[in-house]
Amino acid sequence: MTKKKNFKIDEPILTELGKLADELGFEAYVVGGYVRDLILGKESKDIDVMVVGDPLHFAGKAAERLKATNYVVFEKFRTAQMAAGDKKVEIVGARKESYDSGSRKPKVEEGTLEDDLARRDFTINAMVICISRSARSGADAGNKEAANEGTLSGEVIDIFGGIGALSDKIIDTPLDPAETFSEDPLRMLRALRFACRFEFRLAPRVAEAVVAMKERLAIVSQERITDEFMKILSAPRPSIGLKLMQDTGIMKIVFPEISEMPGVEQRNDHHHKDVFLHTMSVVDHLAEVTDNIWLRFAGLVHDIAKPDTKKFIEGIGWTFHGHDEIGARRMKKLFQRLRLPGDRLPYVEKLVRLHLRPMALAVEGVTDSAVRRLLFEAGDDFDDLMKLCRADITSKNKRLIEEYTSNYDLVEERARLVEEKDKIRNWRPPIDGEEIMRIFGLRPGKEVGILKKAVETAVLDGRISNEHDAALLFLRENGEKILSQ
Repeated sequence: MTKKKNFKIDEPILTELGKLADELGFEAYVVGGYVRDLILGKESKDIDVMVVGDPLHFAGKAAERLKATNYVVFEKFRTAQMAAGDKKVEIVGARKESYDSGSRKPKVEEGTLEDDLARRDFTINAMVICISRSARSGADAGNKEAANEGTLSGEVIDIFGGIGALSDKIIDTPLDPAETFSEDPLRMLRALRFACRFEFRLAPRVAEAVVAMKERLAIVSQERITDEFMKILSAPRPSIGLKLMQDTGIMKIVFPEISEMPGVEQRNDHHHKDVFLHTMSVVDHLAEVTDNIWLRFAGLVHDIAKPDTKKFIEGIGWTFHGHDEIGARRMKKLFQRLRLPGDRLPYVEKLVRLHLRPMALAVEGVTDSAVRRLLFEAGDDFDDLMKLCRADITSKNKRLIEEYTSNYDLVEERARLVEEKDKIRNWRPPIDGEEIMRIFGLRPGKEVGILKKAVETAVLDGRISNEHDAALLFLRENGEKILSQ
C-alpha cells in the first residue's frame, strides 16, 4: 500500500462531508477521478465519496447539509447522486460486484475499502483520500493548520499503484485485465478513451486483453458504445484513441467503415494517400480549431466512401469520383446504426456532400454565381465547411499547402463580398407561394414550386437581386413562359 501524506484538498464540499462523516461515525473517502485529477493538478466537477456503512443514510444527511438539488437514490446499487453548486456529487457505499457472463449489470453487495478499489476500472481511478479522519483537528501540525484554513490534508491510499501509473503515463487495471474486461466489456473502450484523453499508453497486458476480448463488446448497448466513442472524438488529439481502436481491432467492431480505410496501393508511378492516416490528420486539425463534436465527426467521415470509389485510370492515376455524394448518402444508415441524434444528420450530410466544392470552385474559377450557390447550399454552416476544407490539407509539400490555402482564402474573401451584397447565406425566398398563387390564379401544386425554383435560380445566377420587387417583376415578365416549358 502506498500513501502520500498531507495532500491538500481545497474543496468546501468535501470539508463539509468530512465533518458530517465524523458526526455520524462514518469512514468517508473521496475516490476515483477526483483524486486522479487532484494529483494531476486538474480541476474536477465530479466528486465521488465512498462511505463504509449505510451510504443512503449518509447521502440523505449530506443532501440536507449541502442544500443539494436533483437528489436521486439508486437503492439497488447503494448509490445516491445530487448537485451542489456547480459540482455533481455521488455518494456510494464500499462494495464488491459480481457479473453474469451475458450481462454488464453488476450484482452489488457490501464490501471493504479494498473490495471497492479492486472493482474499479483502472489503477489511476482506484485511489482514495480519507476525508473523515483528516477533517478533524488532526494529530499533527499539518492537519491542524489545514483544519484552521477550512481545507483537508489527507493521505492518498493507493493499494494498486495508481500514483506510479500516473507518473509513468500508463493505463492499467487493478486486477487481471481479463477479469476486469470480462465483467464490464465497455471498460475496453474506456481504456482507449483514457489513454487518448491523457495521452497515456496501454500497459502491455491491457492491450493484449483488449485484442483478445474485443468481441465481448457484443453484450454492451450501442448507446453506451457510441457515448465512449464520441468522448474519444472530443479529446484534444482524437487520433490517439482512434488509432488505438484500429490497432486493437475495436474499430472493426464499433465503426467498420473507418477500419477499412487503411492501406496504400501503387500502380506504375502513381500511389494514393493512406485514407485512414489522412483522416486522422484531418480530425486532429479540426480538434485544434473547434470543440464542435459534429464538425469533428464530419471530418472523420468525409472520405468514408473512398475505399469503395477507388479506381485507377491509365494516364490519370487514382480517382475517387463521387465519394462526396456517396458518403453523404450513407450518413442516414450510419446515424441509425450508431444511435446518433437525428437532428445532427442534415449538418453532417451537408458537410460531407460539399467538402470538395470550395476547391473545385477555386480551380474552375471563383465566379459570383458559383459562390452564391455554395453559400446557398451551405447556409449558416459555410464557416464550418471552410474549417473542414482547411483541415483537409494534409500534404507534406509546402508549395501545395500554400496553393490550397491561397485558394481557400480567395473563396472566403469572394464569399464575404457576395454575402454582403446579396445576403444569400440565410436564404429566404423574396416572394412566397401565397403571392405567386394570387398573381397567376393557381392552386397549391407543382406549378407554384416551379415558379419559386425559377426565382431561386435567377437570384443565384445573378440575373435578379435577392429582393421582393425584383422577383415580382421577373415572374410577371417570365412566369407564363416558365410554366409552358
